[in-house]
Amino acid sequence: MKLAFSTLGVPGLPVPDVVRLAVTHGYHGVELRAHPEEPVHPGIGPDERSQVAAEFKAQGIEILGLAGYARVAEPGADEPVLTAVRDLLDLAHDLGAPFVRVFPGGRPGQPPEEADALAARRLGTAADYAAGVGVRILLETHDSHPTGADALRVLGAVGHRRVGSLWDVMHTWLGGEQPQETYAALSPYLGYVQVKDIASADDTTPLPLGAGVLPLTECVEVLSRHGWEGWLCWEYEKRWYEAAPPLPELLGPGREHLARLLNESA
Repeated sequence: MKLAFSTLGVPGLPVPDVVRLAVTHGYHGVELRAHPEEPVHPGIGPDERSQVAAEFKAQGIEILGLAGYARVAEPGADEPVLTAVRDLLDLAHDLGAPFVRVFPGGRPGQPPEEADALAARRLGTAADYAAGVGVRILLETHDSHPTGADALRVLGAVGHRRVGSLWDVMHTWLGGEQPQETYAALSPYLGYVQVKDIASADDTTPLPLGAGVLPLTECVEVLSRHGWEGWLCWEYEKRWYEAAPPLPELLGPGREHLARLLNESA
C-alpha cells in the first residue's frame, strides 16, 4: 500500500511546502483539500494548475485526489451539485489526480430512500462526465451515510465503474461497523482509505496515529489479508481543531506507525 496525507492537516500551506513535507517524511502522495481557503481549488486558472502539477511531478509525489465538498444527497436542484462535481473533475484531470471526493450530505429528517435516490441519480449523471476526463468520483462514508452499508445502497444503484467509495475509518467506526463488515460492503468500489485517530466517540479531536481508539490495526489487517494494494491517506483534521498539535511534527512518526502496521499484517 502507498501512503499519503491530506492538506486538511496543514490548512492554507503553500504547495511547495506541502510537497516538501511529503518528500521529507517519506509519503508517496498527498490528498489536496479543494476549497477556496486553500491554494488549490476549482477557481484557479490553467497556469496555476500547470504549475501545481509540475511541482508535484518534479519531486515524484503523486496527487492522490481532491477532497471536494459537493453533497450529492442534499435536497434541492441537481444542477448546482452537478456543476460542483464537474468543476472538481476538471481540476483533477488538469492536475493528473485519479480521484475526487464527494460527501453524501443528506439532511436530518430526510427519508433515507429519498437521500439514496438523489445521490444515485446525481452520481449516475456525473459518471459519464468523469469517464470523459479519466477521473473517478468517490463517495465518502460520512454524515448521512457513515457506514459501508449506507454507501452501498447508493453505489449499488449507480453501478458505474467511475463511481466508487472512500472509506473514512472514523465514520464507519462511529456508525458501529466493524472493519471486516465495511470492507465486505465497499471492496468492489474502494478507491482509497482515510485513516486517522481520536480519543473517543465523544471526543473526535485528532490524535497521532496509534494514540487513540480507532481500529487502525484491524483495518490494515483486513486490507492486507484481502490483497488490497491501494492508498492509505492520513486525514488529520487540524482545520477544525485549532488546539490540536501541528501535523508536520507528527508526519514522520505517523508514517512509521503505518509502516509497522503494514509489516505486521504482511
